[in-house]
Amino acid sequence: MAIPNRALSSRNPYVFISGCPRSGTTLLQRMLDSHPRLAVANDTHFIPKPVADAACAPDIPLTRAQVEFVLAYPRFPRLGVPETAVHAAAARSRTYPGFVSALYDQLGSMHGKPLAGEKTPDYIRHLPLLHSMFPWAKTIHIVRDGRDVALSALGWAGKKKRGPSRWPLWDEEPVAVCALWWRDFVCAGDRNGPALGRERYRDVRYEDLVHRPEETLRELASFLKLSFAPEMLSYNEGKLRPNPKLSAKSQWLPPTPGLRDWRSEMLPRDVQLFEALAGDVLVAHGYERAFDTIAQDVTALSARCRGDWQSEADAARLEVSSSHRA
Repeated sequence: MAIPNRALSSRNPYVFISGCPRSGTTLLQRMLDSHPRLAVANDTHFIPKPVADAACAPDIPLTRAQVEFVLAYPRFPRLGVPETAVHAAAARSRTYPGFVSALYDQLGSMHGKPLAGEKTPDYIRHLPLLHSMFPWAKTIHIVRDGRDVALSALGWAGKKKRGPSRWPLWDEEPVAVCALWWRDFVCAGDRNGPALGRERYRDVRYEDLVHRPEETLRELASFLKLSFAPEMLSYNEGKLRPNPKLSAKSQWLPPTPGLRDWRSEMLPRDVQLFEALAGDVLVAHGYERAFDTIAQDVTALSARCRGDWQSEADAARLEVSSSHRA
């Protein structure tokens, strides 16, 4: 049963929605943002950026450089907080977490809601830092069958250099990149989420959200200590744009099962390669494998792809570390 609203803590940011891109994070953001007591920003990404090298602590001192970084960050305008309010929040904040909290208080106030949170898929990689700064916050990690994620990502990332298509291996084996990319996101949640406890961290499957939306949203509302609100189910009312040339997201479709179906749309060889690289994670999240055994040539290919991915990941981390030191 949902905990009455009067028992709520009003500390913000209240909730983070995260998960591998193309897994339904936007769908869940739109649903929760429709709750009359909760505003959820969409993909600002900015929170950990100015303090990525900081030790996990709730009292990181606020600096002018951090405020300037936030204001200049390309995605920050998505929060919708005007620059004057940002400066006002900085003036009354001693720490960086306090500054961020004041920004989300402002976000909620602008929408007439006491609570505010953020949907950024990449936050699943920053759980220890985020929860050290905001120990009251809750994280929802949405997980979707990685083979369907791969189908979605192949079209989305292939049109522009974004997401998994930024990896050099993409040009040779995009399905392998999708498998390792999905695995990396999901395992970040598996690695750091459970330590936060059931009061602060919850997995939800995309398939449950689209097949059983009301039941799943009732469970999430209870986790968030909110009363269930029917508005979460009618999040797209007045926004629907039926046009087959648009994506499901751009059409503002209701929860729609079967938007991707790897069983009919994915080549058997690609399914084998995905499962060779991430089959154990699929099974850990309740998804059945299509292949009990993997062909020898696919096994060899998966080992090579895994090695290439690791080399590229190591090089990327070294580059980031060097840029921070500079």
